Amino acid sequence: NCAFCDSSNIDLIMDFGEMALAGGFLKSKEFFDEPKFNMRMGFCNDCFAVQILDAIPPDLMFKDYFYFSSSIGTLKQHFKNYAEEVTKRFLNPVSASVLEFGCNDGILLKPLADQNIRTVIGVDPAENVISTIKDKRINTIADYFTEKVADDVVNQFGKVDLVMANNAYAHIDDIQGTTRAVKKVLSRDGIFAFEVHYLGVVLDELQYDMIYHEHIYYYSILSAINHFKRYSMTVFDIKQLDIHGGSYRFYVCNDNGKNANDISTDVKNLVNLENKKGYNHIETFKKFSTQIMRVKKDLMDLLTKLKSEGYSIAGYGASGRANTMIQFCGIDTSIIDYMIDDSEAKQGFYTPGSHIEIKSNEVLHSRNPPDYVLIFAWTFIDEIKSKNEDYLKKGGKFIIPLPEVSIYSES
Repeated sequence: NCAFCDSSNIDLIMDFGEMALAGGFLKSKEFFDEPKFNMRMGFCNDCFAVQILDAIPPDLMFKDYFYFSSSIGTLKQHFKNYAEEVTKRFLNPVSASVLEFGCNDGILLKPLADQNIRTVIGVDPAENVISTIKDKRINTIADYFTEKVADDVVNQFGKVDLVMANNAYAHIDDIQGTTRAVKKVLSRDGIFAFEVHYLGVVLDELQYDMIYHEHIYYYSILSAINHFKRYSMTVFDIKQLDIHGGSYRFYVCNDNGKNANDISTDVKNLVNLENKKGYNHIETFKKFSTQIMRVKKDLMDLLTKLKSEGYSIAGYGASGRANTMIQFCGIDTSIIDYMIDDSEAKQGFYTPGSHIEIKSNEVLHSRNPPDYVLIFAWTFIDEIKSKNEDYLKKGGKFIIPLPEVSIYSES
């Protein structure tokens, strides 16, 4: 049934087959008993939600997490700007309380604390990540954001003025339970602000690399409005963002809150655009599945050709997105010699499913760098170019896999 509305009126968009968990980095001794799970993407004809149909126990994905947001400079600046913007627009810092669930290593909580917010609360189930927050201004809870946690927060801190979730609200199997938790903890005039990758960008740029077990939902404005309507809540504003290759920030309030009757023009325009583009019809998504099979073939044709000509290829960016692309395309160590990642937490591990070793980017500046680097973290291409100017100036080449396959070089 649909996780958003409990309907059984769901059509299959794509069957990816068996996939190892995109965030399940491992050591060589763990190769033998690595778990794999079916992954199917579906569309609800009743509420228009696009979702992964195969639920994975959340502890397998989030209890021991490899993603540390603060290792990415682009994100640090983004969240600094975000904290300043929401404080100025919605909060009186002297009395305000803010809660972020899925807070990771505090990349947003710290700039919120810098705004002198009275009460800052972070909730995240990954103890290895949230435990790195050593800032005394921040209250941390190592748990999932459930209704029980919401009750505990209200008992300890009172109702919250601003609840935030960034690249987390699409990751929750029990999305209805989490939305009830938001509703419980939020003050009457409070705001729920969340950022998610936008379905329209996935479709327009053929971003099949965004589709993996951890990313359960792919939000449109149509599906979001339908979801919150069930909880007497209103999407009153949105903001388009470039981060992560194309996201939206949704601003949601209670139906009896002061913002409920002030629906922005941006919301109305996006509703009209999505209706026009057919985000409420399964045919749109069947077309998408055909298109991504073509761009997959283009990438594999190029990689196979380069390998047959004797060139060496490395990958850059050992993310969940990379692991989706690697597994979906059938890339392994016969094509990519090793992966490069700037996060020390991943170096020395291997990619899930494909078992490609992860190294630091120092290999690009060694005596024997790869001829080509496939940029899996292609949405951060400008930052990667800047970090690796020497490699490019010496004749190295980047392969960009999406939206269309291309090669970048400075020669």
